[in-house]
Amino acid sequence: MADIKTNYLGLELRNPVIVGSSGLTNSVEKVVELEKAGAGAVVLKSLFEEQINYHTHKTVSQSESIYAYPEAEDYISNYTKENDVSNYLKLIRDSKQNVSIPVIASINCVSSAEWISFAKRIEEAGADALELNIFVLPSDTKRTTEDNEKVYFDIAMEIIKEVSIPVAIKLSYYFSGLAKTMLKLSWTGIKGLVLFNRFFSPDIDIDKFVVTATNVFSSPEELSTSLRWVAMLSDRVHCDIAASTGVHSGEDVVKQLLAGAKAVQVASSIYKNSNTIIKEMTVFLESWMQKHNFSTTSDFIGKMSFKKTENPAAYERVQFMKYFAGIE
Repeated sequence: MADIKTNYLGLELRNPVIVGSSGLTNSVEKVVELEKAGAGAVVLKSLFEEQINYHTHKTVSQSESIYAYPEAEDYISNYTKENDVSNYLKLIRDSKQNVSIPVIASINCVSSAEWISFAKRIEEAGADALELNIFVLPSDTKRTTEDNEKVYFDIAMEIIKEVSIPVAIKLSYYFSGLAKTMLKLSWTGIKGLVLFNRFFSPDIDIDKFVVTATNVFSSPEELSTSLRWVAMLSDRVHCDIAASTGVHSGEDVVKQLLAGAKAVQVASSIYKNSNTIIKEMTVFLESWMQKHNFSTTSDFIGKMSFKKTENPAAYERVQFMKYFAGIE
């Protein structure tokens, strides 16, 4: 019998399939069902800095009392922010009381100031780990590459000083020097990198003249982007890597583990196929391990990473060649 347990962020997972931060993990009831379906761990739906700020601004703007009592603005702002955070802390506590799998909290932040105190309270609520979902779109022409990257390091280092639970960072691939940035982040003391986060993709409704969302869910074709970077970085960074985006089958799970990931995060595949896809993935993983005589996941994790594969140049290849592309 193959042992499909894995160790991620210092946490023992019964299998490498983690349900990523999404609407799938925004309630205790859903988390309980995901545990029953076989998930190795869950990342709770993110507490969004921008959303809290929006709620605060909206509440303040709708309150007529602040015009008569300016000091009320501070009270209303603090109350709204505290209410959002308290609800999230309750989700952590209730989830921990009802499941035995690791519960990873998630905060989606664009600055370091707001999250320092929140991170400590998240730890006190019982979260097994904390995932920082950070994304700074490099669209401001006045900001340098160094300015944008500094945001990531400021957030990571400030929060690591506040908590003792393991911290992971979920990132995008919008970096001019992705490999170097990931390596430097792994030196900060974080325990994991999640490659990659998924962000809002804009589209235009040409009849209503409004900006809409497109590509809400990932597709299997997107696996190659994270697979390339997991393989290239897993031997180099000084922390664990979890693969995210494009994992839709048991075969995808195996590929990411071979590339060097300690775990994978899934969400879109569950939305498309229901919770049953989790069991399908773990059954495939166990069957594949038995077929290839692997007793534990550590026997093959990273077997096809950049440093261990027979042809590492394939991961760095960016132009098509007939041999690799399979097309004329």
